[in-house]
Amino acid sequence: MKEIEAAEFKKHFLELLENLGSDGLIITRKGVPVARVLPYSGNDGDLIGSLRGKLSIKGDIFTTGCHWKADSSNK
Repeated sequence: MKEIEAAEFKKHFLELLENLGSDGLIITRKGVPVARVLPYSGNDGDLIGSLRGKLSIKGDIFTTGCHWKADSSNK
């Protein structure tokens, strides 16, 4: 994946977006990655429900499993 400094990206972003490869682009600031630009795939709107049938829940998701007694006498 190609890397580019944020200042260079700012100067040439329209050209970079028009020529964006399938692997995308990493934007850096002082050599540290801060963002990744990926091409729009068109499938991003199908996120809701995309994991249906692929996950299973084990146990009670509404409890931590810890038992404790709340003391309300310290009012």
